[in-house]
Amino acid sequence: MVHQNLLLVLILFFFIALLYLWSERLKVSYPILLVLGGLVISLIPAVPNISLDPDIVFLIFLPPLLFEAAWTTSWKDFWARKESIFSMGFGLVFSTSLIIAYLSVTIIPGFTLALGFLLGGIISPPDAVATSSVLRGLSMPRRGITILEGESLVNDAASLTVFRFATITVLTGHFAPKEAVVDFAVLAFMGMAVGLVIGHLIYLILRYWAKSSRITSPIILIAPYLMYVIAEKFHWSGVLAVVTGGLYLSYHARHFLNYQTRLQNREIWLMLVFLLNAFVFILIGLELPTIVDGLGTYSLREAIGYGLLISATAIIVRIVLVYLATFLPRMLSRNVRNRENSPGWRLTFVMGWAGMRGVVSLAAALTIPLTTQEGSVFPHRNLILFITFIVILVTLVFQGLTLPLVLRLLNVREDEEKLSVQQQIEMIRLHLAQRSAEYMKQHYHSEIWSNGSVKRIVEQLQRTIALADPAQDGGHSARDLKKKIMIELVALQRACLHTLGDENKYDEDVIRDIEQNLDLEESRLKK
Repeated sequence: MVHQNLLLVLILFFFIALLYLWSERLKVSYPILLVLGGLVISLIPAVPNISLDPDIVFLIFLPPLLFEAAWTTSWKDFWARKESIFSMGFGLVFSTSLIIAYLSVTIIPGFTLALGFLLGGIISPPDAVATSSVLRGLSMPRRGITILEGESLVNDAASLTVFRFATITVLTGHFAPKEAVVDFAVLAFMGMAVGLVIGHLIYLILRYWAKSSRITSPIILIAPYLMYVIAEKFHWSGVLAVVTGGLYLSYHARHFLNYQTRLQNREIWLMLVFLLNAFVFILIGLELPTIVDGLGTYSLREAIGYGLLISATAIIVRIVLVYLATFLPRMLSRNVRNRENSPGWRLTFVMGWAGMRGVVSLAAALTIPLTTQEGSVFPHRNLILFITFIVILVTLVFQGLTLPLVLRLLNVREDEEKLSVQQQIEMIRLHLAQRSAEYMKQHYHSEIWSNGSVKRIVEQLQRTIALADPAQDGGHSARDLKKKIMIELVALQRACLHTLGDENKYDEDVIRDIEQNLDLEESRLKK
């Protein structure tokens, strides 16, 4: 168990930090290096294996990862692209699971169809964390990012549902299609209901009762675990409960979060999600020797061959299905064609190529029971784990490293009819400054002329308007010059602050608070 290897866990977290710093220096997505790092660590003979109880893997890793993904998803963008998101989220998962199931039965001796669906459910969902990490800093149209992020929420629920029913079929040897459809409808509906009810109760507590950031962040932190455990207690979908509750709380967050809790909540979740993602990638590497030793009658060469063939199939199937999910509705429905412009074949290919597998697949594979209900060893468990690792390694490393190149070669650009992110930011700042200036003139007209401080506020607003309005004061050149000067001033102030801190004249807490303000200002300027 993990608590018996605490020193090893701490050392692993230290190496995770080093690998992350290395990925930043090499400008490579950190999940790629973590997977490779886990593989290297697994080859060190002196490193002991960490064994986790499969029953608690979902509880530890999945609730916070799913909740954070739902929290950071824009409900407006999600709903605007709902046709593409749901067709890809459900259609791709079920189709991929079906194809992988029949392929694995064909090529792997002794593999049953239930085991094939189990494997298909594990490797069918792409990983949003890996994709967003690879796309960070690249010119990816917002439309594609929205669909990929929304798809990750839906396909996680769909794939884990397939995994759940396939596992039950393997354990019991019984599968009734009609019962499965009814059970799926019940567990899905009741799971979403649990998420909404608990989300609403937490919303009421946070809005009308818990006003301190010291308690708001812990409540939000335990929310996904609460949703998941209660739903699973009644054998409903804990995944859908977490996703639904996360979307609900995210939509209403402006009513119960102030600037302090927003900043605090953001940093907490960034750290937590990073550590969970990083640890689960390292974990599979540590268990790899045990998995290889347990392949049984399958040789390592055979297992690698199965993994590579299934990986290639998963990549090709996703690209083909993404094209079908994107263009088939447009061919069949005039309303779809009139409602939104065609994404084009370039963006569609990029979304298909961005199907990198990651944490959800690893977590699902690790939760495969060790034994059946009769007490015998779960059939082909280690082979399924090994194939999952190969699929993740191939899709994450190969597709992850080539995705930036694909974007550059295809020259995928934002829809020209849409405003860029920077244009939207400038327009919002201009609007806010104009409304603020109008408010000042309306409510503080006399103070503007009699009070120097109030006058300077109005002057600052007028300068902001002049710099934000392209029709005034030189447009982009003035804005760029102002940003450049402000960044230089922030750097100068930070250097002066460090000098003052070395003089031991001021309290360290005061120095840290002022430096945090400078960090926030620099972050705003560099957006």
